[in-house]
Amino acid sequence: MTHFIGLTGSIGMGKSTTADMFRDFGIPVWDADAAVHRLYDVGGAAVGAIGKVFPSAVVDGSVNRAALKDILKADPTSLETLESIVHPLVKTDRDAFMGQQTGALAVLDIPLLFETKADAWLDTVLVVSAPANVQAARVLARPGMTQETFDMIRSRQMPDAEKRVRADVVIETLTLDDTRRAVQNLILKLTGNTHA
Repeated sequence: MTHFIGLTGSIGMGKSTTADMFRDFGIPVWDADAAVHRLYDVGGAAVGAIGKVFPSAVVDGSVNRAALKDILKADPTSLETLESIVHPLVKTDRDAFMGQQTGALAVLDIPLLFETKADAWLDTVLVVSAPANVQAARVLARPGMTQETFDMIRSRQMPDAEKRVRADVVIETLTLDDTRRAVQNLILKLTGNTHA
């Protein structure tokens, strides 16, 4: 039976980098953000439903994220409508991934893991973390990122301190080597596989 690790962490904490490290060790990873991209793309399962509710958000057969962001900014209540369309489709995508797993471990990369109560059904919850000054430096170095946008994103996410308390495992992502070693050690601990 596959052991499912839920991977989460606030913006700038190194979640995507850590997910890639699991892939490098041969562990399958499902990515919630990538699933949404697939759903929004041409032929994606969310395009028709979003187009019915927010016609201006669909451009050339796919959901235009910038147009969607403008709609959500103009009417914050529309987020609930959007989530009622997208969340069930994301769950279907995730369930399909989980149903295909036959190995010892698989990772589910879920940004809003605690917020969506996924910790209730995952085998292990892994939180990646870094000091606040490191997080801020990483995020503000991203193209187009402003302090205002960073503050808004952070305000929507559960505080890092709370995530750390609720996690089964916390990996500090200060250096790539230390992070990779921590990922490898976790794989060894959960599988007993000395070849990871």
